[in-house]
Amino acid sequence: MSKGKATAVGFIAVLLWSLLALFTVGSAPVPPFQLNAICFAIGGAIGLIWTARNGGFSTLRRINWRVYAFGTFGLFGYHFLYFSALRLAPAAEAGLIAYLWPLLIVLFSGLLPGETLRRGHILGAAVAFGGAALIIVKGGGGFQSNATPGYALAFLCALTWAGYSVLSRRLGTIPTDSVAVFCIATAALSAVAHIAFEDTVWPTTQIGWLSCIALGLGPVGLAFYVWDIGVKRGDIQVLGVASYAAPLLSTLALVVAGISKPTLPLLFAAILIAGGAALAARASAGKV
Repeated sequence: MSKGKATAVGFIAVLLWSLLALFTVGSAPVPPFQLNAICFAIGGAIGLIWTARNGGFSTLRRINWRVYAFGTFGLFGYHFLYFSALRLAPAAEAGLIAYLWPLLIVLFSGLLPGETLRRGHILGAAVAFGGAALIIVKGGGGFQSNATPGYALAFLCALTWAGYSVLSRRLGTIPTDSVAVFCIATAALSAVAHIAFEDTVWPTTQIGWLSCIALGLGPVGLAFYVWDIGVKRGDIQVLGVASYAAPLLSTLALVVAGISKPTLPLLFAAILIAGGAALAARASAGKV
């Protein structure tokens, strides 16, 4: 698979993650960790079926347990920190801090063998982050000092996903089928967290059940497999900046569904995100 094709495959994850908010709204009133357990169980099952059809179980048995620990830490750690941050701090501000991960991916990727961090990458990431920030904080009420623990967890959340994504590049020889094990282990840990911290609440409508299933099939399922391909074989710097499209597309999905209203900041955000991605792409081509 060429680098360009792998980058395009990785961007499918961004498109799927843009539906995360829409399906999460539809899945109410299922609590976060229970939802996590359901969705990752579905995502893991998809991966195991795919692996079985391709005869990859023998390969999975040869993978070092440290790789599985790393992948599980990345998936479960990110979601655990994200949900915890949103419990302890205002959602808009905590979400903004958590969405530092695309910027961190661009910056950290410059440390990888064979990669060069150009001025255009940094400029593009900063411009695109401005667009993402505009979307996330457009209705925010400012930072609150009593929410500092939540802000700290949100920053750890960003570090976790950026680190997972960049370090996955170093595991380029590990087959993407291994993500199925990551998902199953994450589902198990999420189930334990649910039992420890939450009351069980199942979907009460058909829309709720369909939303849970859709989450497991897409944003919390297939997305992690295509992302794995993208960060291992594609242009990780372009993917990092392109990830800022997720909050934009997520907002557009909510607008189309009638949950949110179109606003002028949304238009400005679109210009910033598209411009930032273009700068990063030019930098990867050696033009900036």
